[in-house]
Amino acid sequence: MAAITAAMVKDLREQSGAGMMDCKKALAECDGDMDAAFELLRKNGAAKAEKKASRIAAEGISKVVCDGKKAVVLEVNSETDFVAKNEKFTTYVEKVATQILNSDVASIDELLALPWCEDSSKTVNDIHIEMVATIGEKLDLRRFEKVVAADGFVVSYTHGGGRIGVIVEMTGDATDAAKEAATNLAMQVAALNPKYVSRDEVSADYIAHEKEILLAQIMNDPKESQKPEKVINGMIEGRVSKELKEVCLLDQVYVKAEDGKQTVAKYLEQVSKESGSAVSVKRFVRFETGEGLEKKNEDFAAEVAAQMNA
Repeated sequence: MAAITAAMVKDLREQSGAGMMDCKKALAECDGDMDAAFELLRKNGAAKAEKKASRIAAEGISKVVCDGKKAVVLEVNSETDFVAKNEKFTTYVEKVATQILNSDVASIDELLALPWCEDSSKTVNDIHIEMVATIGEKLDLRRFEKVVAADGFVVSYTHGGGRIGVIVEMTGDATDAAKEAATNLAMQVAALNPKYVSRDEVSADYIAHEKEILLAQIMNDPKESQKPEKVINGMIEGRVSKELKEVCLLDQVYVKAEDGKQTVAKYLEQVSKESGSAVSVKRFVRFETGEGLEKKNEDFAAEVAAQMNA
């Protein structure tokens, strides 16, 4: 049987949001397999619906640059929040993002090899190394995504000084009403973190997997498990539908809806009708600085170890 370490329990706890002892037990039952332990926690109702931890630990900024037809969001991580607010650092990140916007690079390696915009004798990598030396912290050009509107326009939104960066690509004419609607939706994406534009993007495998998890949860409930199969199937369908309303942008309730009921899809229908020009969401990109990353926390690891040895 695989040895269950404090670090493994800590990682599973961050991923699932379940209690430490629940995580330890799940890892033991799954012989240390992290993915299998997470699935077991979900089936037992001990884990949150999201696999990725919602607690963001890494610092830095997600910078968005946009010119109306194309946009780039770039995440650069630093070790401390203090550096993330440093003007020299933020200026550097904006320059790098602008270089991506004006080039055809598709990866971090390609980006690092680019000639620097202000001195072609140096590369982006050279400037990055100089910036690390100047700032005195490890800096990581972690990821970027570029969106080019072939038919329509793009808008961007930055929240929390670079904590969250969003790009929304729209189809239709870039009227003032359409751009205002797109900006409103970019704010919604930042706030509610949808995973898809519409249900059409959700795979059948994802739906099947969620139904499997929900069935396991119901079977583990002494009361719900005794209900007729038809009722259980109806419960599963209802819960899947509720989840899709949370993860699909068009199904979400529009955050500025006066009645608190209007969906994003209905809001866009209203905007299209009032402006006389059809407008719709094609895609969106949302970066949250540090998502999926975690700082080392020796005190917490010691706490977990103490719990395991108790």
